[in-house]
Amino acid sequence: MILNLSRDRLDALMDEGKLKIAVFGLGRVGLPLAAAWLRAGQIVIGADIDRERVDMINRGVSPMGDEPGIPEAVETFTKSGRFRVTPDLIGASRESDVKLVAVPTTRTEGGFEGAYLESALRSIGKGMKEGDAVSIESTVPPTTTEKLAKGILEIESSLRAEEEFALAFSPERIYEGRVLEDLEERYPKVVGGVGPKSTDLFATLYGRIAKKGVIRMSSVTAAELSKLFEGVYRDVNIALANELAKLCEILNVDFPEIREASNSQPFSHLHRPGVGVGGACIPHYPYFVTEKSEEYGLPMPMVALARSTNESMPQYTVEKAQRALNAVGKGFTGIKIAILGLAFRGDVADARNSPTYDLIEILSGRGSNIIVHDPLIERDAELEKMGMKIVRRLEEAFEGASLVIVATDHSAYRKIDLERLKKKMDLPAAIVDGANVIPKVGIPKGIYLTGIGIKTINQL
Repeated sequence: MILNLSRDRLDALMDEGKLKIAVFGLGRVGLPLAAAWLRAGQIVIGADIDRERVDMINRGVSPMGDEPGIPEAVETFTKSGRFRVTPDLIGASRESDVKLVAVPTTRTEGGFEGAYLESALRSIGKGMKEGDAVSIESTVPPTTTEKLAKGILEIESSLRAEEEFALAFSPERIYEGRVLEDLEERYPKVVGGVGPKSTDLFATLYGRIAKKGVIRMSSVTAAELSKLFEGVYRDVNIALANELAKLCEILNVDFPEIREASNSQPFSHLHRPGVGVGGACIPHYPYFVTEKSEEYGLPMPMVALARSTNESMPQYTVEKAQRALNAVGKGFTGIKIAILGLAFRGDVADARNSPTYDLIEILSGRGSNIIVHDPLIERDAELEKMGMKIVRRLEEAFEGASLVIVATDHSAYRKIDLERLKKKMDLPAAIVDGANVIPKVGIPKGIYLTGIGIKTINQL
């Protein structure tokens, strides 16, 4: 019955470590969220339909070894008994006071894909008790909590939102590689409820883990939009950077140099260009916004154009590769191409929606032998389906390569020794640095180096 507890009583319950929290979905958002609440002293039940993941976590092993603090939390709190995981979502809902929903959401050609969310909500509703609290952290199109989630929960539970259970939206605000730091230290938590009681309750709850405090939104839809607008802002600014970088190439100047100078002015926040935008977030959020705006007859040409620009970058990169090969007197047919980086962003082992997949798709059928290198990803099911090999040794990637395309800004690529690796290549060879990581000093003979927004270096 935490909905109607006083602030003092709710704080006392958390001080005593007796609050039972269920986290639904134990991926890159849910598992860190569970860890944050465990570190805050609460009892956490994890709920996930992936039985292999459930068994792994219950053994005290984290499926996210690349996130600081997560493996230690999983090991420590499973051993202490304060954290257990189950595939029984209804049971997890029945046993808990607070339900935090962090299941995957995405978008297909038909629009928003929320099957996992709807399924989780139905299970949560079946197990809900009067006075329970539900917060959605999965990113959704605006009005989803009010128009979809609320109805499912009310039907399944026979309870009324705001009066008999709390319902809010509180978006995840994390950057892979430092998720726990973001949750606990770096950002305030945004909370918007379906009514003031729901907002107040979750503001109190989240205030326990977010040291930067809580931003109370006026409505649940406002909270949903705050997350989407963060992503749209980045997408639009990356598209701008890509356009400006193309001009720099024409004028044979370096965009990174200009970006640094421009951003010394506090009102300039130029982003970095690249071969595309990946991850579970940014490629989808603009569509969540534009598809909702279209329902009201409101065109959003800037948002749509930015998305189109970023989606075109893998094709643009391949066109640069074609010109670079022409410069070394070669074509795609019969050559070996090494693509450096499968992850969608540097120094993470996450390839969701990576532009590397688009690069491979565009290059396939051109008669080349393509190999992918990534220092953090050992196996990838999508690559296996495409018949592509992934390696973790740069020497193997460079062996016999006539073309190297850098797609991801892994730190390891900033230390590449081209003088040594060129001996492995089929010279003359071309390098297309789409991430601006290859050291530009001392490019050896036989290499033609170009990239997105950088000067071309011709050492032929």
